[in-house]
Amino acid sequence: MKWSAILTLGLVLIALAGVIIWGYRFFVAPESVESVSDKWARSGHANAASLAFTYWNESEPPVLPPTCAKCHSLYGYLDFLGADGTPAGQIDKAPWVGSVVACNACHNPQAHALTRVTFPSGIEVAENTRSANCMQCHQAYAASITVDEAIAGLEMDVVSADLTFLEPHYAIAAATLLGGDAQGGYQYAGKTYVGRFAHVEDYQTCTQCHDPHDTALNPDTCSPCHSNVVDRADLRDIRRSAVDYDGDGDTREPIAAEIAVFHNALYSAIKNYAANVIKQPIVYEGTYPYFFTDTNANGIADPDETNYGNRYVTWTPRLVQAAYNYQFVMEDHGAYMHNARYVLQLLYDSLENLGETVSVTELEHFTRP
Repeated sequence: MKWSAILTLGLVLIALAGVIIWGYRFFVAPESVESVSDKWARSGHANAASLAFTYWNESEPPVLPPTCAKCHSLYGYLDFLGADGTPAGQIDKAPWVGSVVACNACHNPQAHALTRVTFPSGIEVAENTRSANCMQCHQAYAASITVDEAIAGLEMDVVSADLTFLEPHYAIAAATLLGGDAQGGYQYAGKTYVGRFAHVEDYQTCTQCHDPHDTALNPDTCSPCHSNVVDRADLRDIRRSAVDYDGDGDTREPIAAEIAVFHNALYSAIKNYAANVIKQPIVYEGTYPYFFTDTNANGIADPDETNYGNRYVTWTPRLVQAAYNYQFVMEDHGAYMHNARYVLQLLYDSLENLGETVSVTELEHFTRP
């Protein structure tokens, strides 16, 4: 082989190596530590001032209850994983407050090996992706069985002093996503419910849609299929189903809007039931304990009514069921993306059940998925 040919081949190989290295860095190489750290620092998981990490600061001594520690403390989660040398699947000691969800919460051998998640329903779900860690805390802390156990043996429309409002808790995306496979919403006997929402290939896990470090959504990954999506504000405009669930004749409105119609109808039915069956009007306001006595019966949550001392206390089993599902949908702001059919089923069934005692005219137009 002539030297010129060898030189040419050498230059080609060098160029090819450069292309490979550039392609790796552009398409494959992980983000820099600085970039990841900056994303994480701007996320809710790193917000040391948030109520999620400061609620217990005033306790003496300032420690978290074991029931809260798994998700509201780095050390609680490491304890739960068994990464601290203690048995996995339980909290062995109440950790001190003051820690956030730091890098080593998810980046440790035990977290990487996690493949199964047990939900509050007691159902264990296989999850062979890093989403198993996300699902540990975004799963709610109650389930259909929680409600059933609370109302067991009670008459459906009789107020019981043993009942109180049962809430699913906050940021419950995994419970919505899994639907009937996890039974996080209140599921009425005799009804069937869809399971896990199967999105398109490559977008079926938490971190395929959400950035794992700042949890943000990238609209550019949605727009190839959802052409109306240009920025994050457009995400709520997504719709794929041609079914007119709320019966208003508009099959182009976003699925989030259809869910909102069902949700608002359920609130109206809850107020109707409380006023006309229990004879104690109720109102909702978006801060704990959420449901309050409507002392002036004007249907509005007035400032002097939304205090803990005026919390709603006249609960019947039927009202507990409906209120739980109302709050379940309220607590997942991305329910329309996580599992729209599941939440529509929960809302429809709650309306249908309340309709056994009060008029729910919306059901004449609604369609259950």
